[in-house]
Amino acid sequence: MDDRTGGRSELRADCARCFGLCCVALPFSRSADFAVDKPAGRPCVNLLDDHRCGIHDRLRERGFAGCTVYDCFGAGQKVAQITFGGRDRRTGTARDARLMSEVFPVVRQLHELLWYLTEALDLPAARPLGPALRAALESTERLTLGTPAELAALDVAAHRAQVNELLLRTSELARAGVRGRKRDRRGADLMGARLKGADLRGASLRGAYLIAADLTGADLRHTDLIGADLRDADLTDADLTGAFFLTQPQLNAARGSTGTRLPGTVRRPDRWTA
Repeated sequence: MDDRTGGRSELRADCARCFGLCCVALPFSRSADFAVDKPAGRPCVNLLDDHRCGIHDRLRERGFAGCTVYDCFGAGQKVAQITFGGRDRRTGTARDARLMSEVFPVVRQLHELLWYLTEALDLPAARPLGPALRAALESTERLTLGTPAELAALDVAAHRAQVNELLLRTSELARAGVRGRKRDRRGADLMGARLKGADLRGASLRGAYLIAADLTGADLRHTDLIGADLRDADLTDADLTGAFFLTQPQLNAARGSTGTRLPGTVRRPDRWTA
């Protein structure tokens, strides 16, 4: 699969080819994750004139932990270099600046879908769905190449719903080969749950709330983790081998160790040094 149709190299953020769009387009509120309030479309107070973050190496200590767990899946460089042809909010028109803030979140959602579809195509168990998955990937990629006006008007929620049906079927096929009971914990409230050493092999944890859950030493092999909230979840020595639809932002928001076993689609966060 080439990068033009969803290869992972184009689904990884390249801030050098972006204009700090996530620092402008997205809103955030003063909380444990952000030190200040910021409305959508207004540049962050830490954004420099060269589009870099002025406190990038001190985000957590300065109260911007939320920035350290964000990933645009390559949407930033797509919007900056392709959708707007290299025009940033200062060199473009006022309308360009407004549309950038509207378009970036849409393309970010589409790129996240491309990430999941690319992973689904790599799962051997999902081969029966190969043609449908490839068609969905190609149609999603075409949407990302729309004009600013087309992207701003796109019903991205409807497209996500269509793709999600395929991803659900992919999950069922991928988990079917796991022996034993496969728990369905979709959307479950597991905040702070004591799951140390739990056997969750082949479980569906789609959209589950695992905030601050203790998953130390848990067996999460071949689990579906799409949309699971892993903020402050303890994955120390947990086994996530073969877990799928796990993204880097989810992992960056969790805690873990050098003993945590991970699928090859993500990397161990630098702060997991214990």
